Amino acid sequence: MRKIWNQYSYAITLIILSCSLAIVLSIQNHTNDKENYLQVKISEGDSLWEISKQYSGQHTLTTEEFVSWVKRHNENIDDHIFPGKEIIIPVNKITSATTTELAGAFGD
Repeated sequence: MRKIWNQYSYAITLIILSCSLAIVLSIQNHTNDKENYLQVKISEGDSLWEISKQYSGQHTLTTEEFVSWVKRHNENIDDHIFPGKEIIIPVNKITSATTTELAGAFGD
């Protein structure tokens, strides 16, 4: 066993470090979605296609790309979504807040 360790210690250490780094980066990447993108609460009668059309001015994706992105970045999302569930959509929080403020100022 000692001969194997002496011969392959650098490779074993490199593999362990690489796996650890991959896990840390995937956890960080997953949490960034919630921080950077808009989170919306599903209402009765909503669909991913309607939400895509509602926010069409705030993203550059086609409806199919939008739906695919939402399914990929949210847990347990299928073709059916249920009222009360909160999902992340590919709309930047900063862009959305600015657009909402401008729309509110227009009515004043």
